[in-house]
Amino acid sequence: MAATPSTTRPGGRSARVRAAVHQAVRELLAEQSAESLTLPVVADRAGVHPATLYRRWGSIAELITDVVSSRVSGEVVVPDTGSLREDLERWMSEVAADLSDPDGIAILRAAIGAGATASKACMIDRHAQLAAMLDREQARGGAVPEVDRAADALLGPLMYRAVFTDRPVRPHWLQDLVTALIEGGSTR
Repeated sequence: MAATPSTTRPGGRSARVRAAVHQAVRELLAEQSAESLTLPVVADRAGVHPATLYRRWGSIAELITDVVSSRVSGEVVVPDTGSLREDLERWMSEVAADLSDPDGIAILRAAIGAGATASKACMIDRHAQLAAMLDREQARGGAVPEVDRAADALLGPLMYRAVFTDRPVRPHWLQDLVTALIEGGSTR
């Protein structure tokens, strides 16, 4: 039996609750430290019962993992310029811009504090994006580094600078990272 427009709920209650909870987490992280987040505090801000959060996410770490995954997936477009160097430079610029957003850095810091699962969620899409660019270059016949090597060379310094320092991320610095990877790395 096909659903009629009057009986379907686009997005439904579950999607609305998830959106409200994610928004509450982002707002709370902008106002206070991640250590002060609890499921009841988030539930109160989101206007839902704490049992809903316990049932759906189970812990603050799982909730932060979901917020992080939602935030980073699809936020950065993988460029395809025909040049690995230019693709990586554009991509790094996009990732850096995402990290310069106060919400983005607050969520990243919260993920680090929430443990390994949440921290890994930050990097899954970034690794997939990086792999797509490297695979494309390899298909064109170019020599490319391993994905993990590229992530260490590009994302490691960028994440360190964004999370642990107040030093700015300048375009020439990003270009230097890409150059060091392309000109000095091992290939697969």
